[in-house]
Amino acid sequence: MSELDLTSAESKATYAEIKKYVLDKFGLKVSQLYIAQVKREFGLIERINYNVGEGKNHVPQVTPEKREAIIDALKHFQMIE
Repeated sequence: MSELDLTSAESKATYAEIKKYVLDKFGLKVSQLYIAQVKREFGLIERINYNVGEGKNHVPQVTPEKREAIIDALKHFQMIE
């Protein structure tokens, strides 16, 4: 393995890094909820959320514009191809 190869841990961006990338590149503010929805769509592993509520509330869905920006960020951080 060369020094330029990334380990799987190094190639994962934090939610804060993804939010900053999307804001800097697209001028859009995205929530952790939207990032999680897109990550789930691509089968990226998330931590278990113990604070899920009773499922009675409406959960906002990511807009197409923000979805594309988050996908771009995931590609930038090499989390998806």
